[in-house]
Amino acid sequence: MKSYSAYLIDLDGTIYRGSDRIPAAKRFVERLQAKHIPFLFLTNNTTKTPAAVAENLSKNHDIHVQVDQIYTPSLATVSYLKAKNQGDLSGKTVYVIGEIGLVSALLGAGMKLAEQNPDYTVVGLDYDVTYHKFEVATLAVRAGSTFIGTNADTNLPNERGLVPGAGSVISLVEHATQQQATYIGKPEAIIVNAALAVLGQEAENTLIVGDNYETDIRAGINAGVDSLLVYTGVSKPEVVAQKEIQPTHQVNSLDEWEV
Repeated sequence: MKSYSAYLIDLDGTIYRGSDRIPAAKRFVERLQAKHIPFLFLTNNTTKTPAAVAENLSKNHDIHVQVDQIYTPSLATVSYLKAKNQGDLSGKTVYVIGEIGLVSALLGAGMKLAEQNPDYTVVGLDYDVTYHKFEVATLAVRAGSTFIGTNADTNLPNERGLVPGAGSVISLVEHATQQQATYIGKPEAIIVNAALAVLGQEAENTLIVGDNYETDIRAGINAGVDSLLVYTGVSKPEVVAQKEIQPTHQVNSLDEWEV
């Protein structure tokens, strides 16, 4: 079995299911910590700040990590936009459909919120999305604002089942504008490459771990990173068996994986 020097680990469905704990996930993280193997939690969730994610892990799942070990599409979006603007977003304007995790990352990078003629329109999961927000975003994109989507997840797993994800929100704006967003989060290589840069690791030495073939595993495929699919969330073995490209590794529980 190949040994990996770094890990990118999904959260929803992999480390927990909503408020439900996955005990094997805690043991897996603690094995990485005991061996001082670097890792990032690579989530597609933009609703929370990294600090809030770390707090949730600590308080509700007894998993203790540093804030800088959380990497989200919000942070990857900032990285992507900085690369498009010579590293400086000061004075750039943005209209956002999204929660505090996304908004705070963009404002923290120096961007200004605007409903009229924003340079960028960034759309993610928003629990209080309204027709007005869709209207503003649609008009902005149609007027030439660059359209960014945080991630294409149509659903999210939680303790109630599969609920609508960011992709469901973004698709409405896509239909209304007849334009496709530039996606940042998994399964795009953009977020994986950004996370590798944060870790200071090479793709060939890193393993991406997740429960969803269409996001986590495809992210690995798109970025040239080996993958480990764990069957504790979205994907089912009988469905994955039909895929042309298989995950590098598959387990029923993270207890089965030796780090």
